[in-house]
Amino acid sequence: MTRDDDLELWNEQWDLSPGVTYLNHGSFGPPPKPVQTARRVWQDRLYRQPMDFFMRKYEEAWFQSRRSLAEFVGADERNLAFVENATAAMNVVADSFPLRPGDEVVLTDHEYGAVRRIWARAAKRAGAAEPRVARLPLPIESTDQVLDAIFAATTDRTRLLVVSHITSPTAITLPVQQIVAQAHSRGIAVCLDGPHVPAQLPLDLESLECDFYCASCHKWLCAPFGSGFLYVAPQYDGQIQPPLLSWGRLPENSVQTWSDEFIWSGTRDPTAYLTVPVAIAFLRDVGLERFRDRTHQLAKYARHRLVDLTGNEPIVTDSSEWYGSMAQVPLPSGDAAMLQRQLWTEHAIEVPIITWDDRRWIRVSCHLYNTHKDIDLLVDALRRLL
Repeated sequence: MTRDDDLELWNEQWDLSPGVTYLNHGSFGPPPKPVQTARRVWQDRLYRQPMDFFMRKYEEAWFQSRRSLAEFVGADERNLAFVENATAAMNVVADSFPLRPGDEVVLTDHEYGAVRRIWARAAKRAGAAEPRVARLPLPIESTDQVLDAIFAATTDRTRLLVVSHITSPTAITLPVQQIVAQAHSRGIAVCLDGPHVPAQLPLDLESLECDFYCASCHKWLCAPFGSGFLYVAPQYDGQIQPPLLSWGRLPENSVQTWSDEFIWSGTRDPTAYLTVPVAIAFLRDVGLERFRDRTHQLAKYARHRLVDLTGNEPIVTDSSEWYGSMAQVPLPSGDAAMLQRQLWTEHAIEVPIITWDDRRWIRVSCHLYNTHKDIDLLVDALRRLL
């Protein structure tokens, strides 16, 4: 048996295009067949009898799905609401957090670009200071380095710290437990941006004690596109404003909590939310630790092969403490967009090549449908193109 044969059954649960080497689950994670089937079942119910679906079935199904998600992420279900993705969740926080003139928000230089735009707009609208950016050291070798860099950027005017749990451009797992604890000791609230976390890492939101958590379920958890969640600590319940104000709950039910406002925001297809329990069950059938170990070992293999090819060292040490199912490695200087196009047009390989910190990088994402052969194909293609 080869090192990939033991997961052949799970590989077959995806129906990706033949001939395509897909190494970008971290951007757009396709759901496996059981999740696709489950969503179609919900959509069939919706389209066959919309009145019955919306008026009699939907709310209870929403609550049941949220209950399953809450158990999976270690949260009281009353502190969760479904939203379309982590970006939608972050916009809710930015529209609701009480910034005042002169207040400061601090982010890191590893934060997702859209999140930086969200908080720049929120600060401008509130008359607050332009968000400050904490520059993390390169390479990152210790938790203390990260903490020192972040809190060196805070001042007595800092009201909120926005930090990625796993960074998007650099695929680094940041020490969020310590970040939250130190921020709270200084009277600073924390919003964690966690679209890459559910399933890739164990998550226990109640023990993490952050103020807000924004996440997507369509990435490592493999729920349908359009499924994400927002976690809000109870002390902020009264401040959360939905982006679209509608009934919240359909008559004859009345809104009781902040999260009720997110159940009904107008007529649309909400079946992505209702399929989240199937995605959770799918990965539990695989075995969450087995899944994490498998995808980390693939990312580790990709990292080693890319380092051997380029001679460039990643910015974190080779440890599961610092990265999970994604590996990020610097590439020789050059045109990032052109290299990504060449990998696709000449080799049918989907993998992001980005420019960050004035350098060119590759980020390889690994899921159950990936194999060592996929990594080898990527490295062989890069050897010809670089």
